[in-house]
Amino acid sequence: MRTDMMTTDRLDTFGRVSGATLLASFVILALAAAGLGYSQSGLLLGLFVVLLLIATAFSVSRHLLSGRHPDNSDSVRSSVLSRGIVGWLFGVVLTVFYVILYWFPHLLGGMVALFDLPSNLLRGKDADQWFMYGTFYTLAVVLMGIRAMARYRGSRYHVIRTMSVMFFQLILAFIVPSILVLFRKPELYFSYFWPLDYDLLWPSSVEQLTQEGFLGAFALTWGIILTFVATPILTYFFGKRWYCSWVCGCGGLAETAGDPFRHLSDKRLVAWKIERWMIHGVLLLIVATTLLLWLNTLAGGAVLGSVSSGFTQFYGFYIGAIFSGVIGVGFYPLMGARVWCRFGCPMAAILGIQQRFFSRFRITTNGGQCISCGNCSKYCEMGIDVRWYAQRGQNIVRASCVGCGVCATVCPRGVLKLENGPGDGRFGDGFVARDSVEILRPGD
Repeated sequence: MRTDMMTTDRLDTFGRVSGATLLASFVILALAAAGLGYSQSGLLLGLFVVLLLIATAFSVSRHLLSGRHPDNSDSVRSSVLSRGIVGWLFGVVLTVFYVILYWFPHLLGGMVALFDLPSNLLRGKDADQWFMYGTFYTLAVVLMGIRAMARYRGSRYHVIRTMSVMFFQLILAFIVPSILVLFRKPELYFSYFWPLDYDLLWPSSVEQLTQEGFLGAFALTWGIILTFVATPILTYFFGKRWYCSWVCGCGGLAETAGDPFRHLSDKRLVAWKIERWMIHGVLLLIVATTLLLWLNTLAGGAVLGSVSSGFTQFYGFYIGAIFSGVIGVGFYPLMGARVWCRFGCPMAAILGIQQRFFSRFRITTNGGQCISCGNCSKYCEMGIDVRWYAQRGQNIVRASCVGCGVCATVCPRGVLKLENGPGDGRFGDGFVARDSVEILRPGD
């Protein structure tokens, strides 16, 4: 018992050191924004990176010492992770940062200048607020991804999945677009496509891409193939997880930096009802917007007239900026890490429809082994009451499920399995296809 107490004390110490060091890195950013970023950019950037690495090292060490099964006790004791005062303050800080980033970027001038050196190395020009934000985003995915791999190291599925989102964010969403800018090419993100990259198929974007030569034509063709060919096929075989939990940058941030907040998702029935109305409403909005813009273009402006530009700005402002950014990430400490994915992402909506009705993916359950501990429901970031299905031995076939697999990993009895199998009996109670292809066993 004394050894257990010493281990717990050490874990708590590591957690406190990691949190304090992370807070110190935020202080460095505040000093940079206050003006020191212009005159002391090299020193502050070095300190910022070193502090982040120290915070990551202590966080990783904490999870390595806590055993191979994920340790979730910190979510109860921590004020940051349990909607305590610190959690609310953190949420306010994140939200204010996004508001300033989108509408008052001049207030971040010193912080932006902090990243001039890496921006010049990658893009050949000084940083702007979007390069700074992209750097923050990528660092969060990569460093917190290392922490996630330490936490879920007992599951090969999670380790590979985390490496995947780290790769797509670092290479396709950060380095490749930066190099394109260096060579004076369009800043293209090949891991995003319509409807998530909502303006990819708008007439103005299509016209601009076709004027960019081979690269523009390739990006347009790539986006169309992924949207209308690859997406239905991959979703049929693997469910929406192939994108939402393996490729998408929004999902990547949720699965890494947002992982400590996954238990904060609302599991109530009313939240599920609101979720369905909102996410499908956003999908209908972007589909209608795209169709109307094309009709307006083909009709020579006779459909929308001068309203066309305002129509597109409306979606970009309220959905692309406020919803996905300010709320989607700013509310991590209050509503969990998948706020945008649950309530607003049109890509998640269309993939969810396909997963629900035209996919081989399901989570099978063994109700006879369920002890009703509630871990599966508590740590479902999409707000699914997994235990309700497990107690009844019912397969979980939900449009919102992103197939992260955490429910199966935290189950102490091995009740849940992520599987791909024939469609026959997919919705049946307690059905497990004999020739199904098992993707994950907890602890594999």
